Amino acid sequence: MSLAGFKKQINKANQYVSEKIGGAKGTELDDDFVEMERKTDAMGRMADELMARTHELLQPNPASRAKLSAVRSISKLRGQSNHSLYPQPEGQLGDCMVKYGKEIGDDTLFGQALSEAGESYRQLSDVKYSLEDNVKQNFIEPLLQLQSKELKDVNHHRKKMQGRRLDYDCKKRRQEKGPTFDEELRSAEEKFEESKQAAGIAMHNLFDKESEQVLQLSSFIEAELTFHQQSAAILQALINSLHQKCNEAVSKPRKEYIPKVMPQSGKSSPSQEKTDGLYPPKSSLSSSRESLNSGGGKQPICEALYDFDPENAGELGLKEGDIVQLISRIDDNWLEGSVRGQTGYFPANFVKILVDLPPE
Repeated sequence: MSLAGFKKQINKANQYVSEKIGGAKGTELDDDFVEMERKTDAMGRMADELMARTHELLQPNPASRAKLSAVRSISKLRGQSNHSLYPQPEGQLGDCMVKYGKEIGDDTLFGQALSEAGESYRQLSDVKYSLEDNVKQNFIEPLLQLQSKELKDVNHHRKKMQGRRLDYDCKKRRQEKGPTFDEELRSAEEKFEESKQAAGIAMHNLFDKESEQVLQLSSFIEAELTFHQQSAAILQALINSLHQKCNEAVSKPRKEYIPKVMPQSGKSSPSQEKTDGLYPPKSSLSSSRESLNSGGGKQPICEALYDFDPENAGELGLKEGDIVQLISRIDDNWLEGSVRGQTGYFPANFVKILVDLPPE
């Protein structure tokens, strides 16, 4: 550092201490310039906090964020590329649902519903990753550019202006006489004015980019809107499917648990009484028919109101107008009967009872 430069540093330190401790007054800046400086400081704080809050929105788990950051830092030090992604909670929940949906079994409605919900939450996770990429590219990166370049340049000019102001005020406060000092004072004043003008232009240019800044903010809002619209569509499709499964589960006949009997010597094998778990064993059906046929009185019958096409083994097909002989009532929703030489089960709401079954 030259002797002149060293003297400038001494002057600036002297003036700074005089203002902070001794109460000396420095050159006052105009109100417009002071307001621009206030807005510049607010812009810097805005960039810092807005980036932090946006990261929290996209990646809400601080522990996962810290772990991901540590892994990337270590990979960078080792010269390795790392493409680890933040574990989206929707994806983790979806994996859990799919896992237990398979364990419970796709042959059950609840197992199917769990698997389907899990796949939908995996889709939500993919949509969240798309949101994250969009926001980083169109909102966070411009904020980072503002923070690391534009604000940095503005603050460089402001810092330079502040140093020259301190040097100018220190020389002005000394009130020395002589042509040499007058030249130094005039030179210090010119440099201060030059730095002030450069800082003012830099701040003005910073605030003159409102169209770009508003566009970047609107890109972020549009990305959020698209994310919620896509999420709503996925969840709407899921809830429609679950409602169908719920209705199917309500109308499905209840399965009766038939415990297996251990075979005993001298008795018939229990295999003769096998059932698929959906309907009562054949022996109980036969006894029901015999008791009805031998009881006398009017035979319980019903009339088919609609066609019924059987979908499962043991169901009885009906045609509108069929007169069906009633055998037994399975539950509130299903009846057993026979028509055209065939016996099976059919929905109670498909028929009109003409002669009801005797009370049990």
